Amino acid sequence: MIVTLTYNPALDKTIELAAALQPGAVQRAAGSHLQAAGKGVNVARVILAAGQRTLAVLPGAGNDPLIVALAADQLPYRALEINAPLRTNTTLTSPDGSTTKINEAGPELDAATLEQLSELVRDSCAGADWLVMAGSLPPGVPANYYALLTASLREQLGAKCPKIAVDTSGEPLRQLFAHGEIHIPDLVKPNAEELAELLGEDLGEAQLEADPGLAA
Repeated sequence: MIVTLTYNPALDKTIELAAALQPGAVQRAAGSHLQAAGKGVNVARVILAAGQRTLAVLPGAGNDPLIVALAADQLPYRALEINAPLRTNTTLTSPDGSTTKINEAGPELDAATLEQLSELVRDSCAGADWLVMAGSLPPGVPANYYALLTASLREQLGAKCPKIAVDTSGEPLRQLFAHGEIHIPDLVKPNAEELAELLGEDLGEAQLEADPGLAA
């Protein structure tokens, strides 16, 4: 089984415009739809579609529209009850295919909530083959949290700890490699831009994609 952790899930709202986006104007929508999302949730959705066992772990009240959407999609999940609404990310699409995205920050998670969420992750990892931690961190979560949780899970679960993959960027990605080996996950998935930033190298995205060996 593959467990996914999404600290900052989002209800993705897509609005299809009937004409090209006109800033400052009132426009009609040709259609719209909602989907529970966030990187970890999206990973779990793909795993389920591939016929494999998965479990999405995330914060969210039982009556939150995102959690309701997860239940409606029959995507296996465990949610930590919080007293704040989850964020909504809005995408505006024009007939020519161009898009405008507006992403909210998400609810702030305090230290007590983070500890409860970490405990939920540990419980959920029993018997799992992989844990995938993915996406941005919401307000209130320190940048080294993915690194600290990786080390904590390995210390507490020992040989029963699943392999750990992390998909993030910026300072949370850098922090994975800023401490000891126990903080480094088994797998990371940076794109060329994120890899160049991590290495502190003045390498363009095109250079890294053309020759990945430059990152060695």
